[in-house]
Amino acid sequence: MGRCDQDKRHAFQRVSGRAEAISPFLAMEVLERAGELERAGLEIGEPDFPTPQIVLEAGIHALKEGHTHYTHSLGHPELREAISDWYSRRYGVEIDSGRIIVTVGSSGAMLLVLGALLDPGMKVLMTDPHYACYPKFVSVFDGVPVPLAVSEEENFQLNPQVVKEKLDSNARVLILNSPANPTGTVTSAERMQDLVEVADGRVVIVSDEVYHGLVYEGKANTILEFCEDAVVIGSFSKLFAMTGWRLGYAVVPKFLRRSVQKLQQNLFISAPDFAQFAAVVALTKTGDEIEWRRKRYDERRRLVLQRLEEMGLKVKAEPRGAFYVFVNVAQYAASSLDFAFQLLEEAKVAITPGIDFGVHGEGFIRISYANSMANIEKGLKRLRAFLETTSQG
Repeated sequence: MGRCDQDKRHAFQRVSGRAEAISPFLAMEVLERAGELERAGLEIGEPDFPTPQIVLEAGIHALKEGHTHYTHSLGHPELREAISDWYSRRYGVEIDSGRIIVTVGSSGAMLLVLGALLDPGMKVLMTDPHYACYPKFVSVFDGVPVPLAVSEEENFQLNPQVVKEKLDSNARVLILNSPANPTGTVTSAERMQDLVEVADGRVVIVSDEVYHGLVYEGKANTILEFCEDAVVIGSFSKLFAMTGWRLGYAVVPKFLRRSVQKLQQNLFISAPDFAQFAAVVALTKTGDEIEWRRKRYDERRRLVLQRLEEMGLKVKAEPRGAFYVFVNVAQYAASSLDFAFQLLEEAKVAITPGIDFGVHGEGFIRISYANSMANIEKGLKRLRAFLETTSQG
């Protein structure tokens, strides 16, 4: 075996070993099993609405015009300008479009940013519960995830004093997520400001804002209102129902742009060509439609909260954004994973177990209301019957 072959084998072993060490994404495990059954799905974080027709037509037009090639690694200038204008209109924040990098989904954005920021052994602070993939993204670069427990009683918000105590010399990144997955809670402007002051000069704040636009009470603030040198991760998947288009972006400080761009050039080359033209239309011509959809999500949210309360499952930290309700079912099961699969097999209802989102998610389940009112009612009726049977047993 030649040296090149040996190097390939060793590289494969390293990658395979790292992949084996990564735990499965339980939400997808439940979804894949649910796909084999007739079920009322309340499980997955994907809008049930289709991509707006005007956006579809823009994508089709772009394909017909021949936009099927590599683009500039930062993304098409038209889209980066549209994103900049979006932040100016919505938040009064002026962003140089040169700081915006269009990516293959928001996951691609997060991976590029963490790849640019992390060396082995560097720590990344995050809430617990948190989006299931955060620790896995960190582990890819041999970073160290540092989950910080947040409670339902405190609206699942990070405590600035706890964050401050964890900021040692190896701390590099603080991940924020508002509106949050899995809890649906929204970080207040005051809390954001406090966290910025604690993080100042010690860690880079990476703010996952993929659910912006889906807020039902109050408003969501972007971290860029409080800190110019923070990173924003954005997406077209949730608000614009473009999950399969695989398009996201990162807004990065100037000192990070070139590093992220070089990683983009080497790992992804560029985001999809035609999808970027569709995204421009999404940002500029869908305002009325996405507002109508936001109101429909709010109706569903209120329905889920009402029905859960009728079951005796009061949600202390009511979700004000995204499309999830995180509800405590510890009285019915010691294991949220066992609960989820038992509910799936016996009642044909798919939800996500809280343990998927961290140790402090245990005892909870995440219900998604990205589904029709009829399906939500059906799923909740089945959940109620299942709980009644469980409590009787």
